[in-house]
Amino acid sequence: MSNSQIGEKAGKRAAIRAGVAIAIFVGIIGLIMLLSPDQLYNWLKAFHVIAIIAWMAGMLYLPRLFVYHAGAEVGSETSETFKVMERRLLKVIMNPAMIISWILGLWLAWMAGFFGEPWFWIKIVAVLGMTAAHGSLAKAVRLFANDRNQRSARAWRMINEVPTVLMFIAVLAVILKPF
Repeated sequence: MSNSQIGEKAGKRAAIRAGVAIAIFVGIIGLIMLLSPDQLYNWLKAFHVIAIIAWMAGMLYLPRLFVYHAGAEVGSETSETFKVMERRLLKVIMNPAMIISWILGLWLAWMAGFFGEPWFWIKIVAVLGMTAAHGSLAKAVRLFANDRNQRSARAWRMINEVPTVLMFIAVLAVILKPF
């Protein structure tokens, strides 16, 4: 069995674990709704913040992996290790965290009636930017997996700042509510 086949099999197992984790999460939310409906908003907000932290951790770490991967020789053991790390980070942490962040964020906004607030739309634009950045990083994972990276380590260092700027905008909009 080749390294790529082993990596694919491990990646499928990781994706199944991520799906199970999301199912467990949904079950926990359902249990909270039954046992403590008056605290549901606070529980959802807590899980939303946890999901955002996980998503941001991945959004900041993945480009850093790309910085090092861009310097690794194609086909080397180091390059193959980076491929596994990148794929697992994306599929097991980042994708589920992004999905949970979006679902809970929209649910919370609906529960609190934030859709009419200008600051909320600033946050939404920042989160849409973060989602687009996520998609771009997911594409880069595929390119690296096929040994077709098109960017230098320096470019990846600069790209690494995009999620930080978007996070600042989203957090400032929510906390300061400037409009």
